[in-house]
Amino acid sequence: MTIDSAAVKVQSVTKVNVAKFAELEAAGCLVRAAGGHSLALFIHGAKVYALDNRCPHMGFPLDRGTLCDGVLTCHWHHARFDLATGGTFDPWADDAQISPVEVIGGDIWVDVAPLRRPQARQQGRLREGLERNIPLVIAKSTLALLDRSGDLVEPFRIGLEFGVKHRHGGWGQGLTMHACLANMLPNLDTADRPRALYHGLSAVAWESHGTAPRFPIRPLPDAAHDLVTLKRWFRQFVDVRDAEGAERCIASAVRAGASPADMTDILFAAATDHRYIQTGHVADFANKAFEALDVAGWDEAELVLTSLASAYANAERMEESNAWRSPIDLVALCERALEAVPAACEAGRQRRADGRALPDWRSLVPILLGDNPQSAVDALVAALGDGLEAADAAGAVAYASALRIAQFHTGNEFDDWVSAMHSFSFANAIHQAIRRAPSPELMRGVFDAAMSVYLNRFLNVPAARLPEAADSGGQPDALLDDFGSLLNTRQQVNRAGELVAQYLSSGAAPERLLAAMGHALLREDRDFHSIQMLEAAVRQYAFLRGTTEGGHVLVAAARYLAAHSPTVRAQGQTFQIASRLHRGERVFEEPSGSDAHS
Repeated sequence: MTIDSAAVKVQSVTKVNVAKFAELEAAGCLVRAAGGHSLALFIHGAKVYALDNRCPHMGFPLDRGTLCDGVLTCHWHHARFDLATGGTFDPWADDAQISPVEVIGGDIWVDVAPLRRPQARQQGRLREGLERNIPLVIAKSTLALLDRSGDLVEPFRIGLEFGVKHRHGGWGQGLTMHACLANMLPNLDTADRPRALYHGLSAVAWESHGTAPRFPIRPLPDAAHDLVTLKRWFRQFVDVRDAEGAERCIASAVRAGASPADMTDILFAAATDHRYIQTGHVADFANKAFEALDVAGWDEAELVLTSLASAYANAERMEESNAWRSPIDLVALCERALEAVPAACEAGRQRRADGRALPDWRSLVPILLGDNPQSAVDALVAALGDGLEAADAAGAVAYASALRIAQFHTGNEFDDWVSAMHSFSFANAIHQAIRRAPSPELMRGVFDAAMSVYLNRFLNVPAARLPEAADSGGQPDALLDDFGSLLNTRQQVNRAGELVAQYLSSGAAPERLLAAMGHALLREDRDFHSIQMLEAAVRQYAFLRGTTEGGHVLVAAARYLAAHSPTVRAQGQTFQIASRLHRGERVFEEPSGSDAHS
């Protein structure tokens, strides 16, 4: 049927005459600019096809590829595409975008209407990236989702749901990093927020890759059991290392309508039934699960919280550890002290009700950092009896654990940084849990954290000097620039702490320092403990903002980051490629500006 070309122009202003059929027939492939982008025109089997000339993988021109039997192969990374549909045979490459073509009176007309892929397509692409552990796909789909909706929660929720479903062992390091980075989003510069999501999502994909999926256990059928019973059963099942029984109790409690505070009480009671289990990871994982639900919504609670059960049941318990039993039996010491905690908490409550003077939590810190564990537990019990709130006692221990890092001597072995960091992340988790659901049971975690601080005392022999406030010279911007540059060189631990102290003493906005520290973290390759460290420090600084103690916490974080920088920064390179592709740049050409050195 003959179609009048003038009629085409009337029917759709997005159809453009791009070439003569005879011209394409002679050349086999042509490149034409139309609708603001470059098209590659191919002829195959007497039919004409038009594709976006940018390979969807990394943007290399598809016209430089090879067409054979209807399959177009890009010559850069050998991604293969069905010419007719644009569909790829290599999932890491994504489908090529095609445009409808008509040949009218010897002219080739292409409909260049923007082919904006629907939101569901990008969501699916993100899930594919997670399933196959393809960082570039994760980065590109995250950027596309944020560009369309600006909703930071959507990609986070996709990663959370994927992680708790697709790792047989349940909640682990990947999901913890994912939650940590989500917590830090408000403290980051706008440009770094997609990068933080990418890091978290990549961590989930990496840890889940190659593992069996997790099949959640159903709640008890039509259970009418009260939460007190379910809590008792849960603790019993954890005690005998029955992960499946423990998981069913969690599912039943959530299905029975347990609130976030109820579930915090249930889970942290079991996490503190034994001493400092799994060097604090179980409590930290549980805390991050609750914080993830703060972001994603409580409707995900059953799926998320049940993923913790395996870690609870299989955790190493420090009463089984020689360090906690000899030469001083710290387990017995804690258990004797904990017998006095309920009465001390009641006495403290009465003292507060009477309006009497209360102790300052700071008075505990020198004792917690001392050489006598008996004095430490006695001081905690006494402070509770004198009216100190449980959350303030937990905060004192968290601050003391941060000082172990702020005063960590670089003469120690490098791996000792992690011992100090474990203590701090655990203390932070207990502090956050007590603020959610204060109870004498959760105080056991405070005593555990205090003993871990005691056991780490050798890391401060000799103690590194805490940097003193110094004149910034009125140039806080220069200090932030110096901090970023400093971390390009190894072992700048003490100088990093000094720069943070100097910046804080300048009176400049601490938000800018937090953003700079977040940027310094995100430009490095993924490191579980560094992410834990900075996120916990930011959390603790929120309670201590504007104080000397708050400055010490950030000094600790800066020193830890400096000790673990720089890395190869391969992850940042992948994200930068995704960002340039998202902006429509040609990554096979020399970048300009800051991108050239990212």
